[in-house]
Amino acid sequence: MVGNVTTSLNWLTAVETERRAAGLRRDVRPRTADSPLIDLASNDYLGLVRHPEVIAGAVAALEKWGAGATGSRLVTGSITEHELLELELAEFVGSDSALVFSSGYTANLGAVTALSGPGSLIISDAGSHASLVDACRLSRARVVVAPHSDIGFVAAQLQSRTEERALVVTDSVFSADGDLAPLRALHGICRENGALLLVDEAHGIGVRGSGGRGLVHEVGLAGEPDVVVTATLSKSLASQGGVVLGHSKVRAHLIDSARTFIFDTGLAPAAVGAARAALTVLRREPSRAKDVLDRASELAAITGVGTPESAVVSVVLGDPQRAYDAAAECRRQGLHVGCFRPPSVPEGTSRLRLTARASLSRAEMDQIGQILGNVLAEAAV
Repeated sequence: MVGNVTTSLNWLTAVETERRAAGLRRDVRPRTADSPLIDLASNDYLGLVRHPEVIAGAVAALEKWGAGATGSRLVTGSITEHELLELELAEFVGSDSALVFSSGYTANLGAVTALSGPGSLIISDAGSHASLVDACRLSRARVVVAPHSDIGFVAAQLQSRTEERALVVTDSVFSADGDLAPLRALHGICRENGALLLVDEAHGIGVRGSGGRGLVHEVGLAGEPDVVVTATLSKSLASQGGVVLGHSKVRAHLIDSARTFIFDTGLAPAAVGAARAALTVLRREPSRAKDVLDRASELAAITGVGTPESAVVSVVLGDPQRAYDAAAECRRQGLHVGCFRPPSVPEGTSRLRLTARASLSRAEMDQIGQILGNVLAEAAV
């Protein structure tokens, strides 16, 4: 029996060897609460993860409701805190309604699969997040991957489709490059062709738009009935969870048909309390959104990258091992940066992914400049 089990896992050894040779092996590195590293890798864009009000919000909800939601939201797991968060998020971004999920990933899976299905068409941008990609695969719809931000391609696919229903999905801010989707043009094409537009604002909320209300709000599409917005609570809102925002008919449909809502345990009370508190801070201090973009511009100037449109600054190094080694050297010198390699990014575009944070101090920015200058000079040799 033992021999048979060992034999059945032999293929994993071969796969690991191939990954190591390609510079694509990944490791989990737990961080400590008192890590001395300057953080340019996390998605804590507004610097609220350790904000005392956010922590207090989590603790208050924890003490009131307990550690877990206890069940799916359709059984025992929906609490008044969920509904309050939904009302507050919808009002903040200018949406008709909201529905909170246990993560941004499950929000995308639930929304895309529930709004498509057999006999429908999904057009997904080539740069869409993995959660959207997986949702498309699970949808049982006909899926067409559009070249990145190619409006003409999307229009042609919608005009030539045979399916009655169509859904166009895209990030608002693309996570690897930090560029913006052409949302106004996409929406115009969708409306002309009777399609629904779904926009993942994971990297837009808290950074783009008036006071961080997102790119959909910034371009004037907030509240449009044929626009559905998904977002995560784990980035700018410093917590955990996800949300789908849109017309009340969409919310009602998701409650009835989104499997990741129906069958998943509700978002933990502490996460809800933290997200509500973070949203309160952002409303009171809307300048944090501008501070993120200002820090991103400084990072771009340090690295020689063009003017950023979001919190993301990507320094493409090409070779995955070169990117890995550069990230390791940054850590050695006191700086934590993201390292993106295939399949997270296309072949030949492995990179350091730097994420700006509103709370970065002048002293930290000076140190960042020195470290990145040293590391990138060495990586270019």
